[in-house]
Amino acid sequence: MISSSKLKSVDFYRKIPRDLTEASLSGAGLSIVAALAMVFLFGMELSSYLAVNTTTSVIVDRSSDGEFLRIDFNMSFPALSCEFASVDVSDVLGTNRLNITKTVRKYSIDRNLVPTGSEFHPGPIPILNKHGDDVEEDHVDGAFSLSSRNFDSFSHQYPVLVVNFYAPWCYWSNRLKPSWEKTAKIMRERYDPEMDGRILLGKVDCTEEVELCRRNHIQGYPSIRVFRKGSDIKENQGHHDHESYYGERDTESLVAAMETYVANIPKEAHALEDKSNKTVDPAKRPAPMASGCRIEGFVRVKRVPGSVVISARSGSHSFDPSQINVSHYVTQFSFGKRLSPRMLHEFIRLTPYLRGYHDRLAGQSYTVKHGEVNANVTIEHYLQVVKTELVTQRSSKELKVLEEYEYTAHSSLVHSFYVPVVKFHFEPSPMQVLVTEVPKSFSHFITNVCAIIGGVFTVAGILDSIFHNTLRMVKKIELGKNI
Repeated sequence: MISSSKLKSVDFYRKIPRDLTEASLSGAGLSIVAALAMVFLFGMELSSYLAVNTTTSVIVDRSSDGEFLRIDFNMSFPALSCEFASVDVSDVLGTNRLNITKTVRKYSIDRNLVPTGSEFHPGPIPILNKHGDDVEEDHVDGAFSLSSRNFDSFSHQYPVLVVNFYAPWCYWSNRLKPSWEKTAKIMRERYDPEMDGRILLGKVDCTEEVELCRRNHIQGYPSIRVFRKGSDIKENQGHHDHESYYGERDTESLVAAMETYVANIPKEAHALEDKSNKTVDPAKRPAPMASGCRIEGFVRVKRVPGSVVISARSGSHSFDPSQINVSHYVTQFSFGKRLSPRMLHEFIRLTPYLRGYHDRLAGQSYTVKHGEVNANVTIEHYLQVVKTELVTQRSSKELKVLEEYEYTAHSSLVHSFYVPVVKFHFEPSPMQVLVTEVPKSFSHFITNVCAIIGGVFTVAGILDSIFHNTLRMVKKIELGKNI
């Protein structure tokens, strides 16, 4: 066994009896300063240890060839009707998808961007095979010509008023005109406006009655609207839709549809209204002054340059470019997958290092005042997208935490002869930014703490020794002079 005396011989910290030590005021002051320095430096080292350290590099994008890019959006169009609003996607590889509805939701809004009901469900619009009568017949005038002067009186006089809003220059309106006039004549013979009066078919020339068509937010020609008791609004679970006819446009189909409108109306209904001599206030249920649409959802696109286009689209309607206004407000337009709660926590923790341009267009509005000078305005956004990948290293393992897409945006207003649209041109960069988190090791932190304590203690001891020896020398010199 090793004796205690031998163990004591390897003691690095031999003790000096307290009686042999001497305390001084200078040493006490220096000790206090040293203690404060230790606490301050320890706090700085702890803050540095807890801080996030990252390295940034630019590398070639490591995305696989078949991987798609998700685009989330939420935009409000105060003057574009949900009836015709379409979301289209195209790219340089030839992909061209029109009127995407599976991942897109639409909500009717007013001019203040406030939703007027639940989600807009127009239902499947059939592909028309008959846009009019195939056999040309002598032209007959059967539909009543309506204008802003007599529209309200006619719409409130008849239980059902079906109106064809058309434009003479429109190809589809001219295809519909013969069958519409013939249908109107047939319905007048079956349901005489003076004797029966349950239904009436009318027509409005939107090139002459511009304000009337705008009041009824007509954007495509021809638009066949059904007015019941002065309104073309039907309520469906708190949502207000304009009741429109989307069926075939030949005479036989139109007559059959009109018969269904009349079927549930008793013959005496119109006569009872005439005897009561009651006039209906046209302002009781006015048509909305504006027909807007909020479009939200997402689309998946290939990682190549392409475009997301919002436009008025229909396979059986024509549009007057001067009457289409694509002013919009962007609530969200971002690229990439949505963050999970865990990823969101990491993102918040690293926000100072990733704060930037992941949703650059959010909160921006692009407004075009409707007028002759600003008509036919297409709004284009050019987006250059860069992928940012965050990697954290823990327990010597590389773990990808977050995949983020940032972009720069440049917007412009372009005058065009075509129907105005909103285009989002996006171009993914072939390079990506790699942000790697490099946490400090705990051993490195302990080593630095020990270095701080030992260093400050040693330096304070040296300073105390120098100060103490200097005072002794000064005293000896003074003592020698006195002798």
